Amino acid sequence: MATKQEQQFNEIQKKNLEAAMRLAQLSIENSQRIMELQVGTAKSLFEEGVANAKALSGVKDPAEALSLRTAYAQATTEKMLSCAREIAEITSKTQAEVGKMVTEQLTGGGQDVVDSFQKLFKGLPIGDHNALGSIQAAMDTARAAYEQMTKASADAFQAFTKITPKK
Repeated sequence: MATKQEQQFNEIQKKNLEAAMRLAQLSIENSQRIMELQVGTAKSLFEEGVANAKALSGVKDPAEALSLRTAYAQATTEKMLSCAREIAEITSKTQAEVGKMVTEQLTGGGQDVVDSFQKLFKGLPIGDHNALGSIQAAMDTARAAYEQMTKASADAFQAFTKITPKK
């Protein structure tokens, strides 16, 4: 029969496994979105390229050909930048969701670990409250550092998505 501590650690492991499965599902879904976007963009660019080549083959005036090539290049660049922005937005949203999940895990899981250690220390003949405080401080520091990194990354992605092409 499992001891109470083993049951608590098994429960923590179960929560971590569930979080890992949610993270894997989120990763798969967002990878699919990005691949669909890339395939759609590539297909569109290919079709436009074929149409552009046909249009250019009928042009006799070099100035008109140059004008058409410039317009096609600008349209292609704008389409590529739009695709990059959409990928950045998907990535930013995913990162926010992952950040939320990790924060929940750090908060909930961290508290579970601290609670388990408290119960463990209470069962010992000599209780070391300094060790428990150190564990709690380490968990709080890790959580704060992760939140700062998540915010900085989200800000960077947001700045990228606001870049507009010069016309």
